[in-house]
Amino acid sequence: MNEHILTSKPKPLFESPQQVLRDVILLCIGSSICATATNGILIPQHFATGGITGIALILHKLSGLNVGLLYLLLNVPLFALAWMAVGRRFFFFSIVGTTTLTLALTFVNFIDFKVHDPILNALLAGLLLGGGAGLCLRTSGSQGGMDILSVMLLKRFSINIGTTILTVNVIVLLIISVYYSIEALLHTMIVVYVTSKVVNIVVTGLSQRKSVFIISSKWEEIMNEILKDIRRGVTIIKGQGGYMRSREHILYAVITFSEIGELKRIVRKHDPAAFVVISDTLEVMNYRIGNQPHW
Repeated sequence: MNEHILTSKPKPLFESPQQVLRDVILLCIGSSICATATNGILIPQHFATGGITGIALILHKLSGLNVGLLYLLLNVPLFALAWMAVGRRFFFFSIVGTTTLTLALTFVNFIDFKVHDPILNALLAGLLLGGGAGLCLRTSGSQGGMDILSVMLLKRFSINIGTTILTVNVIVLLIISVYYSIEALLHTMIVVYVTSKVVNIVVTGLSQRKSVFIISSKWEEIMNEILKDIRRGVTIIKGQGGYMRSREHILYAVITFSEIGELKRIVRKHDPAAFVVISDTLEVMNYRIGNQPHW
């Protein structure tokens, strides 16, 4: 056996200069959006928030220290977890993301949204925080904080990022509820819920995969057109009908969300009476169609 087959090289820290530039730009944009929501809505409206940012805001209320500095200090222990559990590249870009968020929290504090309704403020803050955090998680890193824990749980146990963010934030809010009014906590729950949903859409919604089962007498024609036009692999599963006991050929394929319309067109063209089941997938492992995390 060749020596180079036995020796496995670690993944490079930087894929390309273009990838590094793209990640840094997205981290800066995402951090600026989150800082805008924090300084422009959360602090003026006296909302709480979960995770490390929520703890930093509590310490800010008690000590008057800069929120960005507190956020940076609280993140230090989490970076050891990022290095050990996720990898070098995620560790490095998470440091970049935390630094950009710290600077953004310090300097991006000049936007006034002039929204007076607290519920609308909560909705807007959730949209901004979820969008900003999602953009950062689309890179090779994160903003630090609970994002690191979310990525770890996603990689190890396939637990949805939004689910982790929502759960941890609710726990933190219960702990710090003594410092806020009931109204502020209820508005913050809106922020946390909207944030978790938007993060899921930005991080995984754009790369969603669908699994498809097709039962049809025209299975060969449908299969050939899927292979030719959609260019996705198809698996043939031999089955038997439960009522008529007839032999069936079941087609199984995994496609992207944007390819659903084309697949329906192909099926309707060859067999309008075909039985088709389209369902969501959590993760897909494959070099062509896979959507596993990039960290």
